[in-house]
Amino acid sequence: MKIRNLLVVALAAAVPALACAKKPKKAAEEAPVVAAPVEEEEPTITEECVVNVSLFHESVKNKMYADAYGPWWDVYTTCPNANKSIYSDGAKIVEALFQATADPAEKERLAKLAVEMCDKRIRFFGNDPKYPKVYILGEKGLAYVDFYGDAKLAEARECLRASVEGMGSKSKVMVLVKLVDVSYALYKQDPNGKAEQLISDYELASNALADQSADATNKNAEIAAKQKDYVDNIFAISGAADCSKLDEIYAAAVQDNLTNLDMLQKIAKLYKRVRCTESDVYFAACEAAHKLQPTDESAAGCASMAAKKGDYEQAVAYYDQAIKLAMVEDEMEDVADYQYNAAFYCYNNLKKYPEARKYAQASIATLSGMGMNKGQGRCYIIIGMCYAASQLYPQDAKGRILNKTVYWAAVDKFVKAKQIDPSVEAQANEFISSYSKYYPTKEERFDLPNEFSGSTYYVGGWIGENTAIR
Repeated sequence: MKIRNLLVVALAAAVPALACAKKPKKAAEEAPVVAAPVEEEEPTITEECVVNVSLFHESVKNKMYADAYGPWWDVYTTCPNANKSIYSDGAKIVEALFQATADPAEKERLAKLAVEMCDKRIRFFGNDPKYPKVYILGEKGLAYVDFYGDAKLAEARECLRASVEGMGSKSKVMVLVKLVDVSYALYKQDPNGKAEQLISDYELASNALADQSADATNKNAEIAAKQKDYVDNIFAISGAADCSKLDEIYAAAVQDNLTNLDMLQKIAKLYKRVRCTESDVYFAACEAAHKLQPTDESAAGCASMAAKKGDYEQAVAYYDQAIKLAMVEDEMEDVADYQYNAAFYCYNNLKKYPEARKYAQASIATLSGMGMNKGQGRCYIIIGMCYAASQLYPQDAKGRILNKTVYWAAVDKFVKAKQIDPSVEAQANEFISSYSKYYPTKEERFDLPNEFSGSTYYVGGWIGENTAIR
């Protein structure tokens, strides 16, 4: 190894000169000299470093971590800029040794080393285009979690948050999950002081996981979807999602950001996600956002606000806007929900039964187009209820009998509801049992032979459907 020998000889020759060199004494009257800052030189990559990199990398491939440690340590301490594998392999080596030892002092040393490695990696490889500084900060946050547990939660959270802010939807899935885990642990220690922090961290991580799970080109899309369910559950059970607590945090934020569309939309989405859509703060955010740039979500929020105030006509008008806007974005499941909600208000509050059927039929068609049966049942029940509530004929002797025919048509819809959507079977059976009691009796049908001469009957008026005589 000629290069190594030359380096050793050169270093040996330099030692006596360095030992004999003395600094001149400074004159008493001489003004103090401020030394210029000296930049730390890049470590020299020697032939020995190259050989050791190959040695520890091969041992790591074979999971021989104890054998890998010696050559890895030599490289890490003498030429830490030699290769990125010093840090990717080093993380595996340190983790394996940490798990293998029971010595508290050795565990502490290895824990410090794991975090230190991330700092050193940032120094020498922080400009790497694929794994830049913000990515490495995520690894540092994970190291704090893995090696220190709950002892350094604040440090872990700071690194994880910075990483996610920098990497966005390209963040490592585990970094996103651990950000929420760590933030939740900090919240449990201080529920009053860390609620807003948990909400913010959850929102950031959840949005990134949603983006990843929706990306068909992302090989981790399925994992991201499962982890999003996990962080959603963590947030739901945390208590930070309490609507009154959200109101305390965001009431002032909405008023301070009435012209900040991005902030208003984020607040509205958060409220919708945790089902706090009856909140005045949610309404205010939706209304302000809707004025700046209407979206289906802002329109739906305004519809809820109008309904809460008792203005159901306005609520339906807002749902009409929401339907159109959601169609533009091809959010068809939301379209079906908005159509159903409009149907419900038309039936239950406005008593506009033909309009209610129109919206319910539209929702059925939307769901059918997506191949979804669930959700159709509730629409058929709305239609059946509209039929049952209708009076199509005059209130004379004949009309009172004919008005009972609407119950045949209504029960048809309840039967259809449970056939297509088993989730509403219990409710449908209850309505069938209730309204079948009001069918025209045999005696009443006998009194009107011209009306009930066959096996079917045409229910007229706005209903306009054939039904079986029962």
